[in-house]
Amino acid sequence: MTDAIHKSRPDRRQVLTGFGAGALLSLAAPNLVRAQPRELVVGGAASHKPWVEQFVTPLFEKKYNAKLTFEGTRSLVNLEKMQKNKDRPYLSVVQMDDPVMILAVRENLLEPLTSAKAANLAKLKPGTVHMDGQWANYLQPWQGVAYNTDVIKTPPASWADAFDPKFKGRIIIPSLQNTEGLANLFMASHLATGKPMAEALRDTEAGFKKLISLKPNLLTVYNQMPQAFSLLEQGEAHMIVGALSSFALQRKLDGAPLGLAAPKEGIFAVPSGIAVVKGAPHQDLAFAYVNELLGAELQAQIAPPTFALPTNVDVAPPPGMPTNVTVHPIDWAFVAENRNAWVQRWDREMSM
Repeated sequence: MTDAIHKSRPDRRQVLTGFGAGALLSLAAPNLVRAQPRELVVGGAASHKPWVEQFVTPLFEKKYNAKLTFEGTRSLVNLEKMQKNKDRPYLSVVQMDDPVMILAVRENLLEPLTSAKAANLAKLKPGTVHMDGQWANYLQPWQGVAYNTDVIKTPPASWADAFDPKFKGRIIIPSLQNTEGLANLFMASHLATGKPMAEALRDTEAGFKKLISLKPNLLTVYNQMPQAFSLLEQGEAHMIVGALSSFALQRKLDGAPLGLAAPKEGIFAVPSGIAVVKGAPHQDLAFAYVNELLGAELQAQIAPPTFALPTNVDVAPPPGMPTNVTVHPIDWAFVAENRNAWVQRWDREMSM
């Protein structure tokens, strides 16, 4: 009887075989199961996803043993996600346009950046850290004057060139409903008054009067950028004043007969902001992510494919980007206070 009982019991080898490798791992090394990488969710522009996945994700995941998930959409959609999930946020970092960052600040949705939590904050150019560290700029795509190189052989030297009567019906500008439309209003104020840009951008009365004088030269005012560039590439338009580097220089790289000038009065930085979401999960990882985007190593990699200027002082502008030119920052808090009234006036006075 004893022998029968003994034979009916499985030996240790049979037990181990029955459990399988996965079960053994769980029994023998429970710490390995617990040490799964934490996930950091970042909300940004859909157009950013390729360079984030190529340059940022490999570095970040390896360095911090974390999984990075990038949700690409529009800035206002990211803002809506933050609003709806304010009590239980799932986004940890947002990469949004500066005007939308202001809306997030007003609703207390952001966790301020400090050099203690993101050391590279101290390495940024003046004018790229906003509202006491609520957000910072990790890149500066820029606005200048795009031109058709088949028609204009010498790059425009001044923003004022667009007002020359010889370009009657050949100029395109963005609508003030577009964020990039602000540059022309501020530059028009500067051209009209001669004031330094910091003062001129607050004298929008002079700017509107100057812009009205441009109307005879306008072919169209765009809301949709691709259609405007199609007219420029076909030679119907000769210039797009206030063109974005990220779009114009990509079209040039694709073979379009385009150039992008950085006129003597300077260029405007296009907002590319980054911030930590208030109450976000894994805030240590969130600040680490921000710190990497503000650092020299990543900015040197992502500035060239985005046709942007770096904001870290230790990174030189990529080849083909303007050097020794003034980059005008924009007071986005001032813009937020006045933009609705400006757009209404624009619709009245600049309609075509």
